[in-house]
Amino acid sequence: MFLPEIEAPEHTKVFLVDDDDHIRTSLAEVLSLEGFKVFSAKTGQEFLAKLEEVNPDIALIDYLLPGLDGLSLCKIIKNNNQTFEIGVIIITGVNDLETKINCLAAGADDFLTKPIFIPELFVRIKTLSKNKKYREFLKTYQANLEREVIQKTKEIQKIYLGLNEAHEEIRKLSLEIIHRLAKAAEYRDEHTGSHIHRISFYCSRIAEAIGLSQSQIEILQYASPLHDIGKLGIPDKILLKPGPLTPKEWEIMKLHTIIGAKILEGSNIKYLKAAQKIALYHHERWDGKGYPCGLKGKKIPLFARIVAIADVFDALTSNRPYRRALPYDIALQIIKSEKGTRFDPELVDVFLKIKPDILEIRTLFQDEEIPHLFKLYQALAEEDLS
Repeated sequence: MFLPEIEAPEHTKVFLVDDDDHIRTSLAEVLSLEGFKVFSAKTGQEFLAKLEEVNPDIALIDYLLPGLDGLSLCKIIKNNNQTFEIGVIIITGVNDLETKINCLAAGADDFLTKPIFIPELFVRIKTLSKNKKYREFLKTYQANLEREVIQKTKEIQKIYLGLNEAHEEIRKLSLEIIHRLAKAAEYRDEHTGSHIHRISFYCSRIAEAIGLSQSQIEILQYASPLHDIGKLGIPDKILLKPGPLTPKEWEIMKLHTIIGAKILEGSNIKYLKAAQKIALYHHERWDGKGYPCGLKGKKIPLFARIVAIADVFDALTSNRPYRRALPYDIALQIIKSEKGTRFDPELVDVFLKIKPDILEIRTLFQDEEIPHLFKLYQALAEEDLS
């Protein structure tokens, strides 16, 4: 911050208030000769009438004015937001401590006793004028700084909003990619789009019930539909086979977990990072007899344990080429019977507790007719098998 240059005397406006014509005239002449721009008034009322028009830097006020005295006039100046910056010098013929205290209490910046020593008067006026100019400068500087801060804040807010919009666009793009990947996998299986919706909502509801954060719930909601993305790498003759798989075919089918993890690995998108673990581990079992890694208990990632229950329930309650959908109560009984063996026992308890929500989701997203493209895949696979 650079301080302003002190203005020359001719730019300093001095308003002299004294009812003594001789003193007023003499002081006005001396001040003018020094270069100050001088205005004068005989009474406090006259001073106030001209104050707004003159807008002085310094007011030289006689202590004993008729009517509105010097102290009262000083208080009026200093108690007004428009005039309190004016430097007030009270001139008095009484040189005692009480008078000085009264002047300072009224808000006077300085005072002089008569007879006035002119060089001292000049110094006092210049000092007060300089202080006033600095205060005005600081006030202007502060106002400009506040305006600049407001402007910069608006610019930062605009940038922040732009970043938020870009982030939201990236988020939407990520979710769009996830959704389309999930749909691509479903087109090669007997599932429909309703299956991936149900899995997503089952998992979200379980996550809510166990108290996961909103951020974790959202990640699971969008990552869980990719649990079977690895089936894209399973040959049609195995994936679409209407009958039981041979042991060799079953070993190939189990590779969809590893294939899915390979498809999704290396991403920095949080949804895909979660989906990678879900794809790899959702067929692990609580008792350690699952695949592909044989993980046991809580060594299996939580999201994968949640998806395991949701996926099995949905498979049990959906039509398959080799069987009809099971009634909901039987499917829930099967889930319960595998508590602590196939599934996390705590999650099974939660799943059974939120049964009304699960059944509502199952009813809301009914199975659709098998897509035409899947029927074509199935026909080609059956032809290949024959």
